[in-house]
Amino acid sequence: MVTKMKILIADDDQDTALSYRRVLERRGHQVLVTNTGEECLIAYHEEFKKITSERDATEHIQPYDAVVIDYKMPQIDGIQVAKEILAVNQHQRIIFASAYVKETLLDSVKQLSQSVELLQKPFGQDTLVYTIEKKEIYSELQRLVYLQIVDLLEVYRKLGERNFIGEELESAELRHEQIREILDYLGRQQNKKRTEEEEEQ
Repeated sequence: MVTKMKILIADDDQDTALSYRRVLERRGHQVLVTNTGEECLIAYHEEFKKITSERDATEHIQPYDAVVIDYKMPQIDGIQVAKEILAVNQHQRIIFASAYVKETLLDSVKQLSQSVELLQKPFGQDTLVYTIEKKEIYSELQRLVYLQIVDLLEVYRKLGERNFIGEELESAELRHEQIREILDYLGRQQNKKRTEEEEEQ
């Protein structure tokens, strides 16, 4: 059974936004659609204020289970919207939807200090639903990836390698792209070290 979620959508293409709402509402979710960055921020701040006034701040109750933001919108673009949301609530889950190439998106989201997710347009309804509803899967995957990083760091400590990431890595809030870059780097260095040891033998 699908857990009912509350979702905020920001997309200046009304037809696209309404198509998102229809498919998500059919899954039983509560969806609010906005068509500008400004509308999205107003809606978010109103709900955030309502939640924080009614609940204990230590409960970390989120105004929305997910905020789906179009990357390119007039006046206030998706990156700025995400920045303002994360400034008041660093725990908010944000999903960018954009037709821009992945590399462009990755360069832009580096401006943010928290984890975000990316949906490359065009995408089908199943992809949208899966991405929204995979919250539990995502959380577990993120935990496993951190464990991989910690394991690799332990290998480097034993090899006498300098901990280039810093002692506070385990508690750091990294984006998906940063995590993947760290894993790739550590993997390459581990393979390089093994090759050097084999050549010495």
